[in-house]
Amino acid sequence: MNTIQTIAVYLLPVLFGITVHEAAHGYAAHRLGDDTALRAGRLTLNPLRHIDPVGTVAMPLLLYLLTSGNFVFGYAKPVPVRFASLRNPRRDMALVALAGPVSNFIQAFAWGLLAIVLLLLGVREPFFLFMCRAGISINLVLLALNLFPLPPLDGGRVLTGLLPPRAAIALARVEPWGFFIVMALIASGLLSDIWMWPVMKTSEFVLSVLLTPASMLLR
Repeated sequence: MNTIQTIAVYLLPVLFGITVHEAAHGYAAHRLGDDTALRAGRLTLNPLRHIDPVGTVAMPLLLYLLTSGNFVFGYAKPVPVRFASLRNPRRDMALVALAGPVSNFIQAFAWGLLAIVLLLLGVREPFFLFMCRAGISINLVLLALNLFPLPPLDGGRVLTGLLPPRAAIALARVEPWGFFIVMALIASGLLSDIWMWPVMKTSEFVLSVLLTPASMLLR
């Protein structure tokens, strides 16, 4: 596929992936006692409320073009959460953070199920099947990356909520440097080797098990 076709295939999966991810954080926070995201208008599936012009659009496109698709990174506007407003701040902070990656796994499952349904209906159009494949891969990448246990990523907040208070405070102090550490690990390839691939392969295996009953209908 050329660049335009690739962008068209990945556009919807990326938009849904980041939009549902951020909305899931806000919804979980709302259910656990904090209505900050609701009052900010971020408890929505409207992608325009979550897109960051630089992090969601410009940066991924530029990196895709500069590296021929070998290195792509982006981010959405974080959903505002006042952890002090949660009913059980330490526990609920972990649950709110975990909601985003869980939503990505559910979306990967939905894209896989859609691919099976299309094949059952006799739809063999490559564009739609490639989009389903992109939906699975994009969401598994988002799941694995965001679960990395370093703040400000979701995995770092989950770990902060699970650790004893003194260790949690020490980990939280890393947050101002977390983004730069993650970028360095991505650029060096270490993050892929030690974290991304193992988590993605495990997620793919679980996904294949869950999709097995539906995929058996194709035989």
